[in-house]
Formats: sequence, structure tokens, C-alpha cells
Amino acid sequence: MRTVARRFILRCSATVLFLLPLGAAVAGPEDSAAANRSPFLGTWELDLARMPANYGPPPRRVLYTFEDAGKGQWRTTVDITAPDGSVRHMAVRYARDGSASTGEGDQSEADSAAINQPAPNVLVMSLSKNKMLGSVRVYAVSSDGKEMTESAAATDSGGAPFVRNFHFRRLSCAGHVARDGRKTTPA
Repeated sequence: MRTVARRFILRCSATVLFLLPLGAAVAGPEDSAAANRSPFLGTWELDLARMPANYGPPPRRVLYTFEDAGKGQWRTTVDITAPDGSVRHMAVRYARDGSASTGEGDQSEADSAAINQPAPNVLVMSLSKNKMLGSVRVYAVSSDGKEMTESAAATDSGGAPFVRNFHFRRLSCAGHVARDGRKTTPA
């Protein structure tokens, strides 16, 4: 199993290394103007009506906020409100270059993350805890900028791999500019 995982990671790494030079001009983390145009920036709310059937009891609310932190870095905060009203707050500040960044706040799921942006509407996030891979998340924003899909890949308690899709709707924009150059208004 470890050999298969290593081959997969090497294949993905090789693909990213091949694509990075092609996309650097479009989504380079140093390009602050590109960051301001990113379809990710703003606040997103989980669509609880579209939760995966095999997830279990859903949270009361989940909010993701992506912010431009300046100097080629972003900050992402996640607030998960449990059915009892308690809130887990997590945040990470990072460059979108695939290097590890330490998380802050609740660390029950992960204590660090590495984020890469292979395309303007795609983020890939690798989460780890205690230096062990926890899960990989891929975020994609729809062409109209109104929906974000998170594909979360991990293994279950028996070691079997799975992927679940979560759908988010935009609550607010932060400097989002539509493809035609018009500044958008919050959804």
C-alpha cells in the first residue's frame, strides 16, 4: 500500500512541477493583483442540504474565509459550528507554493497545511498532524464564482481510501473581479 501511495505522490508531484512554470504568470503567489482577482477570496458557507450521505450527523454551520494577507500570502480561516453550538476555529497563513505552514486554533484534525494553486480556480491542500498525512483537499470554484466544491480525500478507520465532495456557496466577495473585468457584488 505504501508503494502505491508513493507512486501516486510522485506522479502528482511530477505533474505539479510540470504545470507550475506554465501557470506561474497566471497564479503566482507574488502577484498581488492576481490574488485580488482570485475567485476564492471572500467567505463561503457549506450547503448542508448537499452533504454526503455517508458523512454522519452534519454540523450546524461551516464557514471558510479566504483573505489576501499581503506579501504573496493568503490566510484561510475555518469555523465549524457543531450541533450543540460549540465552534471549532482554525486558521492558516500561507504562500500558495506548496510549502508547509503551521496552523493555529483547533488542531484536532491537523496542525499544518501545504497549499498550492495549480490554476486560478483550483487550490490543493495537504493537511498533516504530528508530521503524518491526514487528508488532501482540492477546492474548485465554479466558472460563475458562486459555488466552491471541496473534494476531501482520506482513509477511513479501516484504512480504505475515500473521497467526499462538499459544496459551498459564496456569502461575500473580497476584491473579486469577474472574468470580464467587472467588480462583483456579494452574493
